[in-house]
Amino acid sequence: MRLTLPRLIAGLTAGQMLIAPLAQAACATPAEKPAFDVAGLKSELMVVALTCNERDKYNSFVVRYQPALMSQDRALNNYFRRAFGRAAQKQHDDYITQLANTQSETGIQQGTLFCMHNANLFDEVLALPPGADLAGYAAAKAFVQPAEFTTCTTAAPHTKTARTRTASASARTASNTSRH
Repeated sequence: MRLTLPRLIAGLTAGQMLIAPLAQAACATPAEKPAFDVAGLKSELMVVALTCNERDKYNSFVVRYQPALMSQDRALNNYFRRAFGRAAQKQHDDYITQLANTQSETGIQQGTLFCMHNANLFDEVLALPPGADLAGYAAAKAFVQPAEFTTCTTAAPHTKTARTRTASASARTASNTSRH
């Protein structure tokens, strides 16, 4: 299930979309961690755009930072493939939905003050100099996340699926070797 704008709007306005908790998350590699920060920024800006009628500024943000957004999205996809194997797309979709819902709850709690407190995010991000580190900006803002993602201190662990494949391949190799 891809998160579409109408589905997001329905979830944000209803405020009652039920989502299963994000599955136990694996640590993020140093290359993947910034992707979560940028996803938090992008989601927060989308919530602000929808809540505060700032869609044009959101579109400007996406156009201006398209290469960086695409790069970070690839890193996020890599994380979910590595961490969840066959369930990657579902887990990724659940994460994006939970992220938007978590951030929209803040807007609901703040009511009319939300736009006063957050509309300036577009001015800040669009005022960054060309080539600015979008991930660094997002990390400094520490946007609310629906789960905690830690950074791996060593090489990223293999997924259960990858270990199973490796064990199966070893068993076949051993079996083939013993036949000769």
